[in-house]
Amino acid sequence: MGNPRDVVIVDGTRTPFTKAGTSLGEVHPADLGQVALKELLNRTELDVDLIDEVIIGNTGSPSDAVNISRVVALRSGIPLKTSAYTVHRNCASALESISSGYEKIKSGTMDVVIAGGTESMTQMPLLHTQRFQQIFSEFAFAKTMGKRLSALKKLKLKDLKPRISVMEGLTDPFVGVNMGQTAETLAKEFHLTREAQDEFAALSHNKAVAAQKNGNLAAEITPVFLPPNFKKIVEQDVGPRDGQTAEKLAKLKPYFDRKYGSITVGNACPLTDGAAMVLLMSREKAESLGYKPMATIRSYAFAGLEPERMGLGPAYATPIALKRAGLEFKDMGLIELNEAFAAQVMACEIAMASDEFCKTKLGLSGAMGEIDPSILNVNGGAIALGHPVGATGTRLVLTLMKEMQRRETQFGLATLCIGGGQGGAMILEREA
Repeated sequence: MGNPRDVVIVDGTRTPFTKAGTSLGEVHPADLGQVALKELLNRTELDVDLIDEVIIGNTGSPSDAVNISRVVALRSGIPLKTSAYTVHRNCASALESISSGYEKIKSGTMDVVIAGGTESMTQMPLLHTQRFQQIFSEFAFAKTMGKRLSALKKLKLKDLKPRISVMEGLTDPFVGVNMGQTAETLAKEFHLTREAQDEFAALSHNKAVAAQKNGNLAAEITPVFLPPNFKKIVEQDVGPRDGQTAEKLAKLKPYFDRKYGSITVGNACPLTDGAAMVLLMSREKAESLGYKPMATIRSYAFAGLEPERMGLGPAYATPIALKRAGLEFKDMGLIELNEAFAAQVMACEIAMASDEFCKTKLGLSGAMGEIDPSILNVNGGAIALGHPVGATGTRLVLTLMKEMQRRETQFGLATLCIGGGQGGAMILEREA
């Protein structure tokens, strides 16, 4: 029997993930979150009056739903009395939401928490320059037509060039490089060939396609009916490509370092829209309500590293999570390691299996161990499925939990790198 204050995951669900600018592009991130949350409530038949708090990850912070968690909660029928807040830890925002809920429940402060994430990378805005804003303000507050015209005359063509917020968000302000360039750094440092990266990416697509065909992914997805008339429907992830091969991917040109690079749009994750939610409870509360949880959260961890090598974050966070769980790397029967870039995952694999790296960088006595390819991202990863930044952390935990149930795997690891030079990890134990 477990501890009454164990934090368990009762169930979870998510929307399909779609590439930015495609099927879900016109769906507000609050609406994406609402779809996932309402389906979770339907599946669990949860009395919404029992929910203590709603915690949702998001990085885009839409101006019309700044605390998007509260908006999603109220639109989903959760009572006014229930508090809600939004968390932001870049790529791990939705893992942060779960870890925050874990702490609330573990401490005894709460018993029932909804945690998740939502993101529309399509709708991250174009921003005007500061000079344009000043001129616009002068125009708006001018009291005469002459003063308005005078303000407009100050405009220059360069003032109209927008700043692309999603690109700025994917660029590290501390070291001045974007996420793709951090992957190029790892590819060079770990001697990762373009061919190997493309092979990894093709395998991700093939696994995801197989998971779509056998229903594994469908088990965690709820469809989205599209506005304005809600007749069209998106039922599955649109990223996986049937028949994808390394040979096809080899035709793509490097994107971040066009002359010497190896990172392409094919061996990197796409910009993505989507949402995911899970229901957390204390063990005693779940048992009192008659729920049979799917997994227990054994531990989690976050760790920091050089921003320019942010892709190695899983190698830094995982040993901390393992120590807190009282487990070893070899105990992990399934691993979900977010595929921001093929090179980044491959670098983590090498680092985790390296005595030198683990001793000098992580302070361990030796290597964590090699990752068995047969247990890594078995239903495909973000290269195929996509990476809606504010939602991915929950998707990793959800996918891992469902697969652990199918395979009757005791322990599993969900881990990801985080823009800005961090890593996150969470260890689950399957509930029989």
